[in-house]
Amino acid sequence: QVQLVESGGGLVQAGGSLRLSCAPSGRTFRSYVMGWFRQAPGKEREFVASITPISITVYGDSVKGRFTISRDNAKSTVYLQMNSLKPEDTAVYYCTAGARPSLTSTEYTYWGQGTQVTVSS
Repeated sequence: QVQLVESGGGLVQAGGSLRLSCAPSGRTFRSYVMGWFRQAPGKEREFVASITPISITVYGDSVKGRFTISRDNAKSTVYLQMNSLKPEDTAVYYCTAGARPSLTSTEYTYWGQGTQVTVSS
């Protein structure tokens, strides 16, 4: 069974940092676009960032300049470094993989179970 497994979530104070990781099991994703979405309670799933196999990145407006997505193709692992965290960044963060870059969650094929990020004020 193909899975994406996120780790690194937790509780952090505003202004702090967290690093999320996403590793696959069951297959490699070296040729896939990898991305992160997030979903806060009562809100729609929101695009955070994506990265192509050759490391071309796209960021959502709300995280530009604060978050950095990267990937290690040898490990098929993708990371999300989150700095200057704000309470409004509180959400469940999902790792995803798809065939092409997109801001739309329906364009992605594989999803992780999500990891909770909570930013206290």
